[in-house]
Amino acid sequence: MLTWKNIIDFSVNGNPTPDKRVEKTEEEWKALLTTDQYRITRKKGTEMAGTGAFCSTHEAGKYNCVCCNTPMFDSTIKFNSGTGWPSFTQPIKENAIKYEKDSSFGMIRVEIMCNVCDAHLGHVFPDGPEPSGLRYCVNSESLTLQKEG
Repeated sequence: MLTWKNIIDFSVNGNPTPDKRVEKTEEEWKALLTTDQYRITRKKGTEMAGTGAFCSTHEAGKYNCVCCNTPMFDSTIKFNSGTGWPSFTQPIKENAIKYEKDSSFGMIRVEIMCNVCDAHLGHVFPDGPEPSGLRYCVNSESLTLQKEG
């Protein structure tokens, strides 16, 4: 189980190696994604709190990267954080997420990205529920839901 110490270590000393890499040109990403998906995943944008399609979804399944379809999170570790964004306590695999220090907007945070294609997903914070204490705060536009069954 990842902890805040692991997250900080990854953001400072380097991320785990992904299982594969997916790279496309900006034109290829634009052709593949909607305008909002492109703005959020490729340009590090965000959606307004409470507006994302997955804010209140609790269906069983896997949440995958909208850009490369890599599994990011499982519905069993999704929780209602009250923040207005889908929140998770752990990624599906340790090497699914890439972590980088983000000091934009006068704050210091840890940005989370798909480790396979570098899509911006959101941020991770150390104020989640036990046992990990982590809250992966993710933009709905950066995910697809692969429902079980």
